[in-house]
Amino acid sequence: MEAMKNTIRRKNMIQLRIIPAFALLLILAVILGGCASKSASDEKIPVKVLILPVFEVEHMAGDFPGEAQFYYEEYLQNGEKYNIDGVSENSTLYYKDGIALFMIDEGKVSSALNTSAVLADERFDFSDAYILSTGCAGSAEGYGIPGDVYVITATVDYDLGHHADPREMAEDSDTTWFHDETYDASTVVRLNSELTDRAFDMVKDVPLETTELTEKYLQKVFPGETWANRKPKVMRGTSVTGDNYWKGAYDHQNALLITDTYGCPDPYAATDMEDIAVSLAVDRAGMLDRLIILRDSVNMDVFPPGVTPEHLWGTKDDDELASEDSEESFDIFATAMENNFKVGRIIIEAIMHEEL
Repeated sequence: MEAMKNTIRRKNMIQLRIIPAFALLLILAVILGGCASKSASDEKIPVKVLILPVFEVEHMAGDFPGEAQFYYEEYLQNGEKYNIDGVSENSTLYYKDGIALFMIDEGKVSSALNTSAVLADERFDFSDAYILSTGCAGSAEGYGIPGDVYVITATVDYDLGHHADPREMAEDSDTTWFHDETYDASTVVRLNSELTDRAFDMVKDVPLETTELTEKYLQKVFPGETWANRKPKVMRGTSVTGDNYWKGAYDHQNALLITDTYGCPDPYAATDMEDIAVSLAVDRAGMLDRLIILRDSVNMDVFPPGVTPEHLWGTKDDDELASEDSEESFDIFATAMENNFKVGRIIIEAIMHEEL
């Protein structure tokens, strides 16, 4: 009888030891499973190319194209969508297969803030990403024409410094901008020359298109000028970024002077409203060495002979620059957008295949 009691006691002791051990294993499994789940949920989304156009005209696909449409249709359609905190009204980031696209909005303030907000989003891994900033611009008279695509090698701020109205000048002058070196740290950004050289070599011979109306316009406005009466092509150049949509002979001369003053590696090619801001935001994020800027020309930086600001912007019906009816961009806008995409696609494919 006593032997039976001892046997029962031993079984109970074994069960008492097994139950806590099993419970401990169960707890560990729950903890480890939770950690694995947390690790999976915290895994960042890898981005190899971040495309930063400024705007789209209406829909992302299938209608008159803005700066984003051709890229979206090729790379992002039917992909994932994410809302970005701390940005302007259009907060959608599109993502698919390692490529992301986000429209940064017009102007230096919005484009800088929005670029910074995207790069700071902890859901995405930008550690190996290249940034392709892309959009339309105005060509510098004497250098480029509508339909050209520019690989930007430096960008400068048109607004920092001192500007005067020509009516205030004591004597006639072709320029109304005065250099102030106290702004120099934020006024010019030179892009990674090795990267821009490689990118330009890849795309310099890409055939670009124009339109019959554009060719006739250039022949009429710049008769006999070899720089103007040619087919569009891919070129290198400096972009001059202003917060206002400027145009005219005084501002053209200012842009030339600004580019020369800051010793940019290539001539003044295009005027825009975002490049310096995006470049500074990317630089602050430590990614300037992987920034590429493409600008396509949709108009000129000077008024055609006999055309005044009042005629072009004030008294006529308000037509959008991004339209088929724009008096400033004639019918080149959509063609220039496609030219930009032809160039940009080659660069994106090179990045995705690690050939850049």
